[in-house]
Amino acid sequence: MSNQPYEGYGEGYDPYAQQQQPQQAQAQAWPGHQQQAYDDAQGDQQYTQQWQGQTWDTQVQQTRPAASDLAYFPPQNYQAEPQSYDPYAQAQPPRPDVPAAQTPAPSAGDGYGPPSLAGNARITDAQRARLEGRSPIIEPGMQPAGLTAVLALLLSVTAQVGSYALVVPLVILQAVTAAGWFRLNGMWPARQGIALAFAGALVADVALLAAGRENGPAAILGTLGVWVLLSLVMQLRSHADPDTRITGLMATVASAALAIVAAGHLAADPDAVTVGAAAVAVAILARALPLPTAASVVVSLLAAAGAGIAVGGATGMGAKGALLGAGAGVCALIGHRVASYDYPSRFVHFTAGVALPLAVAAPAVYVLGRALG
Repeated sequence: MSNQPYEGYGEGYDPYAQQQQPQQAQAQAWPGHQQQAYDDAQGDQQYTQQWQGQTWDTQVQQTRPAASDLAYFPPQNYQAEPQSYDPYAQAQPPRPDVPAAQTPAPSAGDGYGPPSLAGNARITDAQRARLEGRSPIIEPGMQPAGLTAVLALLLSVTAQVGSYALVVPLVILQAVTAAGWFRLNGMWPARQGIALAFAGALVADVALLAAGRENGPAAILGTLGVWVLLSLVMQLRSHADPDTRITGLMATVASAALAIVAAGHLAADPDAVTVGAAAVAVAILARALPLPTAASVVVSLLAAAGAGIAVGGATGMGAKGALLGAGAGVCALIGHRVASYDYPSRFVHFTAGVALPLAVAAPAVYVLGRALG
């Protein structure tokens, strides 16, 4: 740098010296000024909120340092995942670990299991009972048993009046049987299957009234064969997947068979119907009593046999009514057991639980009535 003097000024002139002189003079004039400024700055920091951490901006912009800075620092990974800042996270105290045993379990009435990351599909009560090792059997109880007894008494009384009087409670029994079987299998609503099964029962009743009691087996078996073919055709026309078609076909055939076989009360001897229906009513009421299962079954069979003897003596069958009553009672208990399976709903108990004991007992009433005639 040259030592040439500035234009218009003499030698020894330094322009930077004039800028530093006021600052030095001010510092010398006020010796406590720097200390007071430092104290004021420290006081202001007490009332100033300072954030030490990440900013409020949720969209973190990745910046690259200057080339000069890279010379002093080792290479770093600037592709780290951005983190959101939560100002309340530091203020909250750490929560103690809760043991797994104290975690509230889901209630049994909601029908759902514990939550999971992959989702939780709904399972039935029967599946939950199997997973927990419980029995999937719930008995209908006293109210369905009372309805079964009322319907059985109607059959018993109208059988002595005539065939056309017997048709009225029989049609009710067949309708409840068709609807209850589909609901027992978890298929609801199944209007086509229920309508088809009930139509088969009506055709069997008409065929029995037209052909007479002596041609009862032919009318029942012929109607059943035709309705199996109709059920097969209906399922072949369905657009559902093969598994659903097979399930629907089995349920439709079984429902139609039970509803048509219930017409056996119309084909049996009137005295046999009276004795068998009374035995079913007493057996189901005894089965609904709050007793152990084994004791309840024994009491039900004894009650059915006793009812058979009592009603058989009034109708002329005598002691043979005990055998007929016991046979009808066994079939009624089988139907009662089927209606109790797989955690059925209340609607199942008031349909299948009411109708199946009488519908299953119809073949025994017909066969034993003919044999003991």
